[in-house]
This record gives sequence, C-alpha cells and structure tokens, in this order.
Amino acid sequence: MTLLLTVILVALVFEYINGFHDTANSIATVVSTKALTPRQAIVLAAITNLLGALVGTAVAKTISSGLVDAQYVTTQTIICALLGGIVWNLLTWWYGLASSSSHALVGGLCGAVLASAHGNWSALIWSKIKTGAPWFKNDGILYKVVLPMVLSPTAGFLLGLFFMTLLYFLCRNWRPRTITAVFGKLQLASAAYMGFSHGSNDAQKTMGIIALTLVAATKTGVISDTPGWFHFLYTPEAAKGQSQEIALWIKLACALVMALGTAAGGWKIIKTIGQQLVKMQPIHGFAASTTGATVLMVAAHFGMPVSTTHAVTTSIMGVGCAKRFSALKFSVVEKILTAWILTLPATALLGYLFMRAVQILGF
Repeated sequence: MTLLLTVILVALVFEYINGFHDTANSIATVVSTKALTPRQAIVLAAITNLLGALVGTAVAKTISSGLVDAQYVTTQTIICALLGGIVWNLLTWWYGLASSSSHALVGGLCGAVLASAHGNWSALIWSKIKTGAPWFKNDGILYKVVLPMVLSPTAGFLLGLFFMTLLYFLCRNWRPRTITAVFGKLQLASAAYMGFSHGSNDAQKTMGIIALTLVAATKTGVISDTPGWFHFLYTPEAAKGQSQEIALWIKLACALVMALGTAAGGWKIIKTIGQQLVKMQPIHGFAASTTGATVLMVAAHFGMPVSTTHAVTTSIMGVGCAKRFSALKFSVVEKILTAWILTLPATALLGYLFMRAVQILGF
C-alpha cells in the first residue's frame, strides 16, 4: 500500500512540474506582448487550467487503456515511467527548452512497460482499429501519439499562418493604435481560452496514469487488503473494448495540483517562446493563442495526448511567418526542434533504464 501511495504522489509531482513547465508555453504570448504582467497571467492560467482539467476525460482514457497492455503494468512500472518524464522535464526546463511533457510521459511509460515485459514489444499497443471508425477515433500509439505528433504542429503552423494573414487583410485600414487597443483586450480572452484548453488536455494525462496504477493495484488485490476507508481507490479494469472510467477524486486532485504548479511559473521557457522566437504585438499574440488553443481542444475531443509545446510554438511560428519568414529566429527554432525529436526516445530510454534498475535490484 505504501508503494501505491508513493506512485500517486510521484504522479502528482509530475503534474505539478507539468503545471509550471507547460503553462509557461500557454501564457508566453500574453506576457511577451505585455497584455498582462507575469503575475496576472499566471493567476489567469491557474484558474482556467483548473476549469479545463475538470472537463472531459477522453485523453485520460487514452493514457489509461489505449497505449500499453495493462497486464504488464505494476506500481514500479508507473514510478519508473514518471521518473523518466520528470527527469527530462526538469532538464529541459533548466536549459529553457520548450519540450513536450506529453511526450515525456508517453515515452517514459512505453519504455518502462517494455522493460516490465522483458522486451516483449507486444506490450505496447501500436494500433487498435475500431470497426467503421475514422483514424482519429482509433486507439494505439500510432493513432494517438505518432500521427498527432506530426499533425498537431503542422496544423498549428498552417492555421497560425492562415489566421494571421486573414487578420492582416481585415485590419489593413486600421490605425496601429486601434489595432493595439482592440487586440490587447481580445488577447485576454485568447489567453483564457489557451489556459482552458491546456488544462483539458494536459491535466488528463496524469489522471490516466493514476487510473492505470489503481487498475494494476486492484487486479493484484493490494487495495482489497487495506482498511475500508482506502477502498475509494478500488478501480476495476474496464471491460474489453471499453475505455477506463476516471474517478472524480482523481480529476479534482490533478486539476488542483496542476493549478498550483501553474502558480509557480516557468520564466525561462516564457523567455524562449515569447521573446526569443519571434517579436510579437497583441494582434500576433491573439492569433497565436487562439490557434494553439483550438488545436489542443480538437485533440482533447478525440482523446489525443498532444503537446501544448508543439501547438503553441508552431502557432507562433506560423503567425511570425505571415509577416515575413525572416521574422522567425531559426536558431531558436533549431533548439526547439532538437528537444522535440529527442523527447520520446530519451524518456523511453530513461523509463526503460529505471525499470531495469528496479528489476536488477529486486525492488
């Protein structure tokens, strides 16, 4: 039972780190354009993250029952997966790199499960076809992770480019002062939308991890052997073909912890995305936040644990390129792309190594 509670605690630590790591991405535009002070932006993001985290569970269900075979998941597996993600998140945060907490978690989970299965690759659900469903309603790493990993940044860039071009056309006869005044106010709404969409996607990933842990503990009888007041943790595995249900207390715990993490801020990443990537005015911040938030909301609807980092950063790139491609600072883009490419394999390796160490040491 102590180990189970440790897993839940580590999962919530990951959620807290996710709060200050990825929230920096979601509020970078509103801070860099000076529409809000950093403190005001963090308060807004904390509140909207909390609300967004309580809405929907599609992403949580994907994490808990759509990526790995639950029979190979133990409490040790989950701890190793989370440690892999935490180490990578802290490392990239320290260097101000806008890497993906989503892919850090998924990579750590896949690596740890592969080690638990002693190299049996069938422990990873690569694809699970649902009869008569379009590809975005299917399950598995291919449909829920790999394809969205390519499509979400592409959509962010193209939608940002299109939306900003449209705004340039619509506002071509406006005075600069009017544009700044109008979009300075509109950007507050887009920042709230961004925070809400971030909570609706990112907070659910840890919900899924906790649910997966409780399913494993329930199957092994750990929870049945505890005092009665611990039985609220009892979580039977979903019937075959069904998605795992997420308990209300899990939603509330993850939402509150992410909001607390949000309040801690993440100034290094804000500087990289909001100030170094491309110079923005309120109209650019509005376009980038609205585009990135829309990509996240669509992904959350279909249960895809996509990256807030990818959505926000590529939206900013698209918005910057709408003015001129030279507005984009490609040296910064190169650093961000490097972190994106390395995140999945690096965290999978970390999760695998942590789990192998646990097996060798006999824990």
